[in-house]
Amino acid sequence: MSFRSKSAVVAGLFLFSCTAVIASGVSNADETIPTVPAQSAVEPTRTNSDIPVIESEKKQIVFAPAKEVVQPIGDAQESTPADLLSAPRHMSLAALVRNTDTSAALDAETHCLATAVFYESRSESLEGQLAVARVIINRSHSPRFANSLCAVILQPKQFSFVRGGRLPAPKTRRPAWKKAVAIARIAQSNGWESEAEGALYFHARYVSPAWRTRAKLAVIDNHIFYR
Repeated sequence: MSFRSKSAVVAGLFLFSCTAVIASGVSNADETIPTVPAQSAVEPTRTNSDIPVIESEKKQIVFAPAKEVVQPIGDAQESTPADLLSAPRHMSLAALVRNTDTSAALDAETHCLATAVFYESRSESLEGQLAVARVIINRSHSPRFANSLCAVILQPKQFSFVRGGRLPAPKTRRPAWKKAVAIARIAQSNGWESEAEGALYFHARYVSPAWRTRAKLAVIDNHIFYR
C-alpha cells in the first residue's frame, strides 16, 4: 500500500471516530433533558398584584367617619307614657260628673233632657239618673216615639211632671240641677255606659203598669227598667 493510500485510510478512520463520539453525546443529551409537562407550558395568568403599579396612579382609600345609628323619634306631639299618666281618668261616674262642665249655655235638647232628669230622678243615685236620661235618648231613636228629646218628654201621659204639655222651670240654683246637667251631657255623648243600656221604659217600684211584663233589664234604686 502506498503512502497516499495509508493516509486516506487513517483520515477515514479518524472521521468515523469523531462522528461516533458526536452521535453518542447527542443521545446522552436527549436522555438528560427532562420532559416538561404539558400544563407547565401554559403561561400563568397575571393578577393585579403581579402588575407593577406606577406611584402616580396609586389612590389613597379614605373611610368616612363612623356614625351612630339612631332610630328616628316619632312626632313630639304624640302621646308619651308621661302624658298618658297625667291625662285625667274617670274611675267612677261621680268623678266624671264632677269634671263635666255645667257652666256653658244649654241648647234646647240638652235643657229638656236635664229638666227631665231633675224632676224625674234627682232623688236617685247618679247611675239611676243616667239610666233615665238614656231611656229618653233611646226613645228618640225609636220609631215608636217622637224623634227629638223635647218631643219625647212632652208626649202625653209619659212623664208625670209634665203639665199641660209644658215643662216646669227647673230650680237652677240647686246642686241637683248641676248634676242633672252633667248627667244630660254625659248621656248625650255616651260618656258612661248605663246599667240599663237599651231600655225604653221604666217605672217606680210602687206602681204596676200593664206593660210590666216586658223584658226587664235592670233595677236601679227606686226604678225598674225594661226593653
